[in-house]
Amino acid sequence: MSLTVALRAAQSGILGNQAAIGATAKNIANVHTEGYSRKIVNFENRVLAGAGAGVDLGAFTRSIDENLLKDLRREYSETNLLSSQNNYYERLQDLFGSLEDNNSISHVIGEFSQAAESLALSPDQSLDQNEFVRYANEVALKLQKMTQEIQELRAQADQEIEDVVFEINALAEEISNANGKIIRAEATNNDTTEFKDKRDLALNKLSKLVDIQTFPRSTGDIVVFTSDGFTLVDGSANTITHTAAGIVGSTSTYASGNLTGIYAGDAQADNDFTDRVGGGALAGLIKQRDDVLPNLQSQLDELSSEMIDAINLLHNRGTSYPGLQSMEGSREFIDSANQTISLDPNNTTGTPTADVAITLFDSSGDQQQTTTLNNIMTSGVYGTGPQTDHGPWNIDEVAQSIQDWLQNNGAPAASVEVNTEGKFTLDLNTTSLYIAFRDEVATAEGSEQGDIEIGFDSDADLDVDETGTGFSNFFGLNNLYNDGRNGNLYESAQLSNSFKTSAATLTFYDETNGVGTGNELGTLTVADSTTLEDLVTDINNASLGITASIIPDGSGSKLRILHDTGKEIVITQGSSDTLLDNMAMAPSKTGTAATIEVRDDIISSPSLVATALVQYDESRNEYRLTPGDNTIAQALAETLTTKNSFDMSGGLTVSSKTFKEYATSILSHNSNQASVNESQLLTQQNLSETLELENRNISGVSLDEEMSNLILYQQAFSASARIIAVIQQMFQALEDAV
Repeated sequence: MSLTVALRAAQSGILGNQAAIGATAKNIANVHTEGYSRKIVNFENRVLAGAGAGVDLGAFTRSIDENLLKDLRREYSETNLLSSQNNYYERLQDLFGSLEDNNSISHVIGEFSQAAESLALSPDQSLDQNEFVRYANEVALKLQKMTQEIQELRAQADQEIEDVVFEINALAEEISNANGKIIRAEATNNDTTEFKDKRDLALNKLSKLVDIQTFPRSTGDIVVFTSDGFTLVDGSANTITHTAAGIVGSTSTYASGNLTGIYAGDAQADNDFTDRVGGGALAGLIKQRDDVLPNLQSQLDELSSEMIDAINLLHNRGTSYPGLQSMEGSREFIDSANQTISLDPNNTTGTPTADVAITLFDSSGDQQQTTTLNNIMTSGVYGTGPQTDHGPWNIDEVAQSIQDWLQNNGAPAASVEVNTEGKFTLDLNTTSLYIAFRDEVATAEGSEQGDIEIGFDSDADLDVDETGTGFSNFFGLNNLYNDGRNGNLYESAQLSNSFKTSAATLTFYDETNGVGTGNELGTLTVADSTTLEDLVTDINNASLGITASIIPDGSGSKLRILHDTGKEIVITQGSSDTLLDNMAMAPSKTGTAATIEVRDDIISSPSLVATALVQYDESRNEYRLTPGDNTIAQALAETLTTKNSFDMSGGLTVSSKTFKEYATSILSHNSNQASVNESQLLTQQNLSETLELENRNISGVSLDEEMSNLILYQQAFSASARIIAVIQQMFQALEDAV
């Protein structure tokens, strides 16, 4: 080796070790920098003409394990999915309380039950009437409050989804920019490690927001997709969009289009990946908004609707003492001139016998006048003339006939009509008389009390489409609870995801056109074994002015049908069809917990609570009401402690429980979900922390190691410098010799 070659080799050693010392200094300076990976200087033997000629400085590399990073990002995604949900579960626990809390729904229902028992002991005492109404109202207010809080949490989750989408876009742009810098640096053989560190840090943050996959390219950049294949970064960042709804209600769902989707690119169906997000905080927020919280709402609506139906049935069966002077029904008719009712339509003997006694009382509860509904309708004296025995009678005819009878029997200013809202109303317009209804098994005066069956022909085709129980209950004339169930929204019971229809012909009507031949919105023929998805498509393609959708509920789904302009609708099927029955299609229970309320006049005057049943006094051959009669009050107390049948709803199975037990099940179910999520989160956090530690051991900076390297590079630098000094002396010696 010549002195020149030796000089150049020593010079390369100085430059190489100088660069290594620089890298070591950078490593030490970034020991606490997030996302920084330890940089490694790579030395390569320089060879000229087959002989060693010093050292070349190779490309800087990072101390990382790509497979470990992929695993870590996957665990980040799962951890943050659980973490984002945990925040909501904790809020729910705080808001709804535990089973033993005095403000829990189960406790309030328990207090309501005790108030009913006290009322049954003293039905004529104003204190007990007040307490009963107070706790009935407490239950309603509690259900309203819980619903409000659930929907506020859903609105918050929807807003957080928008915020997360904004963060995803920012990180995707950061990754795209880093890709561009890496491509340019690699093309000019410049260091890319710093850009890759920044890109990895952005990828780690992105994986906490949404589940991702990455694929490298030969040019040094990477492509980023969601786990389900939607592009986030490919050359440039793909813009993700979602617009928060602001206000979210019980019927607001992503499935029915009330909440906007999350789009990768243009806002079109093919780009919507809302229900295909597999991990990250985004998945957790979607699950809370569209699954956990709606399921909880569904459970509350089931509790509310069952309680309303059970209590109202009894409350309508009876009356307050000494009766009522005005009534307004809760059922809305879309065409009272053509829709009809029949009494006792399913009598097993084939001859209807049951009837409704209509009695006027004085202020002492003594009978002043009495008749039966069938007698009024068939007499030919009232209304437009004699009607068919036991029906069918159109609703307007029923109202007119009752009004005529009242006006002819002591209440000349009485008014009975279907008002502009389609509700059956009655007002005696006198302060001296009171009215009460009593369902009986026969027309004869004083027959045994028994809730009458009401056959309702909702589409005027002479077939019974719905069967109700109790005359007053059918119309909702003496409800304790009212609610906002609206006939513009129909829903099925919870159906399995594999549900298929039976063959049927469905006909749709609305309040604008009314019912009857020629007034249909349209008719739809449903083939046997049609899937729920195809049924929805068929309804929507029929252009009927209504929209069908599938709403997730618990482990299944519900079919929802909504009038596009909010009008009341009627849906009927062929006389031999069973599809609507199989699906239990009816005005939706959704939102019942938000609108349940004690009737306004009962709040103002608790004495209007129905505690008594119209009794027949055989010794006097007349009907009577007494202030101490507790028949209905006792029945109310019993129904609050008797097991009731609850449908499958929001993850709770079909069950037979008391109302308090079902409320307890709701709280227990929610508490169990929260506990499971917390347990999974702790496990997932431990796994993520373990992988983070392993990753830091590989890519993190060790000061001991860096100090050791620093000494090594310093000594090598000094040695190379010493060689240069010696070679200089040798050149000087040669020069002197010459």
